[in-house]
Amino acid sequence: MPKAEEAIVLVGGLGTRLRGVVPDLPKPLAPVAGRPFLAHLLDQLSIGGIRRVILATGYLAEKVEQAIGARWRDMDVSYSREEEPLGTGGAIRQAAELLHGDAVHLANGDTFLRFDFAKLENCVNAQQLSIGIALAWVPDVGRYGAVEVREGLVTAFREKGGQGAGYINAGSYFLTQEGIASLPVDRNYSFETVVLQPEALAGRVAAYGDSSDFIDIGVPDDYARAQHMFAEMK
Repeated sequence: MPKAEEAIVLVGGLGTRLRGVVPDLPKPLAPVAGRPFLAHLLDQLSIGGIRRVILATGYLAEKVEQAIGARWRDMDVSYSREEEPLGTGGAIRQAAELLHGDAVHLANGDTFLRFDFAKLENCVNAQQLSIGIALAWVPDVGRYGAVEVREGLVTAFREKGGQGAGYINAGSYFLTQEGIASLPVDRNYSFETVVLQPEALAGRVAAYGDSSDFIDIGVPDDYARAQHMFAEMK
């Protein structure tokens, strides 16, 4: 079981690329195999040992709150509502103010990745770092941009458009107390650009690659693929 039993899930995006398929719902609530996509993600967090989750909401926040409520399986659910655009970094920083503990797992509300939360924590702590990423191995990095890894560390994030198999950033992270405290206090910024990239270049981001079942529902083709993937998981 993970020592950190809290998670922040970013569910505030506009989901413009999926709007033609799911026009009246925030992207994390898009129906997948008969349930909101977010339901599958929350189940994964619960099974993995998370006991409290903070949903960082924004676009159509009230629909997320109505669909999920204050309790999911054996997890307490709290909400950090974005009243103005904060970017991923600002949304995480605001939600972190609601944490009860001193470390946290992070996830994107439109991606799914199966991995062991405790092992990600151990990977970070063993290297005495403050940030770690659970990476996904995909047959073609072109749509996502590759992540370069060397000796257990993320060394670079490459732009989209490359070719071939490799690791990608699946939006699943772990932050220690030091990682949370070092988040910039700016209102609106990108976690990926302002935090991850410079930390990786400095050799301070742990890479954990033992994962499976990655899916990103951000575009219609993968949204359709998610229907089959989760139907088969049942």
